[in-house]
Amino acid sequence: MTIITVTAPAGRLGLAQRRLLAESLTDAVLEPEVGQHALAARMGFQVHFHDLPADCMAIGGHLLSDQDSPRDIMTINIAVMNAAWPAEVRAAVIRNVLARLAEACGMPAPSPTWWVNFEIIQEGSWGSRGGVLSILQLLDSGVFTPERISAIRAAIQRPA
Repeated sequence: MTIITVTAPAGRLGLAQRRLLAESLTDAVLEPEVGQHALAARMGFQVHFHDLPADCMAIGGHLLSDQDSPRDIMTINIAVMNAAWPAEVRAAVIRNVLARLAEACGMPAPSPTWWVNFEIIQEGSWGSRGGVLSILQLLDSGVFTPERISAIRAAIQRPA
């Protein structure tokens, strides 16, 4: 249902931080997506960590490896199934993700060079279980609140 990809310079995130982020980033998106903290929904979430060497990342047109004081850069890409994602819900998810990342890194606030991209995968463009998967197929799973089910059906314009 959801894939969260964190790309950072190699060595930026240690094992303990990745363990913490695997759980906290899942929770940062899970509740807004299904409408509640549902343990059964966790299996639909993946968190991927990509570590890149300093000579494979750049900011301001300069490789991190060429900078005297390399910046703390990261990108977090969130890919979700098409559902009810109004601007205020997307903004809450982005704020949640940045806050969890700052906590895991022991920082009082997120770095201005951490960027989050929120991507909604349109109906018919998400594959799983040997075929194309729709969020509508998951609405009877018991993890979505009635309010989220109604909002999702309205957003996708398919009645019950």
